Amino acid sequence: MTNRLKPTLGTLHLWGIAVGLVISGEYFGWSYGWAVAGTLGFLVTTALIATLYTCFIFSFTELTTAIPHAGGPFAYSRRAFGETGGLIAGLATLIEFVFAPPAIAMAIGAYLNVQYPELNPKTAAVGAYLLFMTLNILGVKLAAMFELVVTVLAVIELLVFMGVVSPGFSLANFAAHGWAGSDSFGLPAFSGIFAAIPFAIWFFLAIEGAAMAAEEAKDPTRTIPRAYISGILTLVVLAIGVMLMAGGAGDWRKLADINDPLPQAMKMIVGEHSNWMHMLVWIGLFGLIASFHGIILGYSRQFFALARAGYLPPALAKLSRFQTPHRAIILGGVLGIAAIYSDGVINLQGMTLTAAMITMAVFGAIVMYIMSMLSLFKLRRSAPEMVRSFRAPGYPIVPGIALLLSVVCLLAMLWFNPVIGALFFAIMLAGYLYFLATKAQRDRAPQDSMLVGE
Repeated sequence: MTNRLKPTLGTLHLWGIAVGLVISGEYFGWSYGWAVAGTLGFLVTTALIATLYTCFIFSFTELTTAIPHAGGPFAYSRRAFGETGGLIAGLATLIEFVFAPPAIAMAIGAYLNVQYPELNPKTAAVGAYLLFMTLNILGVKLAAMFELVVTVLAVIELLVFMGVVSPGFSLANFAAHGWAGSDSFGLPAFSGIFAAIPFAIWFFLAIEGAAMAAEEAKDPTRTIPRAYISGILTLVVLAIGVMLMAGGAGDWRKLADINDPLPQAMKMIVGEHSNWMHMLVWIGLFGLIASFHGIILGYSRQFFALARAGYLPPALAKLSRFQTPHRAIILGGVLGIAAIYSDGVINLQGMTLTAAMITMAVFGAIVMYIMSMLSLFKLRRSAPEMVRSFRAPGYPIVPGIALLLSVVCLLAMLWFNPVIGALFFAIMLAGYLYFLATKAQRDRAPQDSMLVGE
């Protein structure tokens, strides 16, 4: 086939993609959880979500190594549940990866605005889209090498942040007003724990996106498990460390509802004009860039896989002379830029644009997690002959925990975010109607495009 992606990525590249996709979540977004749950309440939420992701990744890796396909969850669910199952997982993944980048782009704009107050954050966000779309179009190996470099720098910067802030850390600061809505573990605080779920998920959101580079991985049965397991361990340690240190730096309530909590937390310790402060703003951009750049890679592969299988217009599956899905990259960028300029025009539940985009992306992620775990259980029964170089440890308990916690998260999010939830399902319904109208398009799609891993 001429529209197959070439395997060029090793373990370190995949680790860089897996961690890089997520690492912006350590820099911003999570502090919105403090606003609804408090520091202590959000710590409970984060522990719950870290458990979900650890169980999920150990289970998801079985699917990724057995079916190393650019569609990731779309391919697993289609193999398990047929075309409709593939549609649900594919659309949910697409929503996750299309709505996350505008939130990250706006955070990039906010960080740059700290250094250049005259710079419009939206202008900076659009500039980031244009720059990193271009880089992704120029080739996956170049994109993956860039991703690895900025991810390593972002990890180092988070360690530096924790080191600089640690002398001023106070457990009393972290625990003060720690249960949002009450001073004891009462109903308001308990409610806040569940309301904060989207922002705890933001700590880990999109790690599964490395699956969409699996078709471009060399020896995926070995490289993918190593990348995923080391990646989730890296992220859990960083998430807990950053949250504790930022919350103990001073009055954490000043850090909720903002897009740059780490520079503001460091300011409490070293002052506004410290060289450490300037370094964090500049090098801290690497964390945002790593995720932004990596998620562009992720959404483009999902558009590509859905188009190649006939679920979207086939033109989106065309490859550039650099063997990258350039049309898919451009389409996701156009949608993201439109979302950025909807800020202030569309109001969703009174949220900031960043919080609303995060919540929408998390809805997509949770539905995809549910479909992936259901696919794992189904394929264990319906395809016992499938070659599984990596098997989920503790089966069926570990994937069962991931599935149960994903369902709990979806129900909690629907309860606390009914407007965004309704919009999410409206987009899914529109996708289903398109699906019903384009059966002939799917019938004409290359029949061997889904045979990877069979």
